[in-house]
Amino acid sequence: MRRQFLTTALMGAVLLAGIAAPARADEPIKVVYQLSDGLDQASRALGNIRNHLRAAPDTRIVVVGLGDGIKFLLKDATERNGNPFEPAVMALAKQGVEFRVCANTLSAHDVSPERVIASARLVPSGVAEIARLQAREGFVYLRP
Repeated sequence: MRRQFLTTALMGAVLLAGIAAPARADEPIKVVYQLSDGLDQASRALGNIRNHLRAAPDTRIVVVGLGDGIKFLLKDATERNGNPFEPAVMALAKQGVEFRVCANTLSAHDVSPERVIASARLVPSGVAEIARLQAREGFVYLRP
């Protein structure tokens, strides 16, 4: 009896704390990728995301760029080998991947929002967006 009470109390506390319940088996997995370390991390992450979608095509993926992680989402950004990032981002966006850019970072680095590629949208704060996706929408967090 006491064990059942404790289990019920714990479940209630979890619900009150706002911790997201695990996704049902018939729901797609939702993943937020944090990119904050610059162009090399972005190159690796885009490859990870392509592989992720090949293995689990119904995954919902949101990429949040903040700090140096915004650089690959700027017009004319190129990988180390000189290939532009924008076509790769556009291809993933066509597969449903969403790209979000931290407006706080743009402001702090004096980067005009007009420099952000069309496939990405601004969010007020990258870290707040990641926290919201995790806490309110049940996204799992990855930082490649």
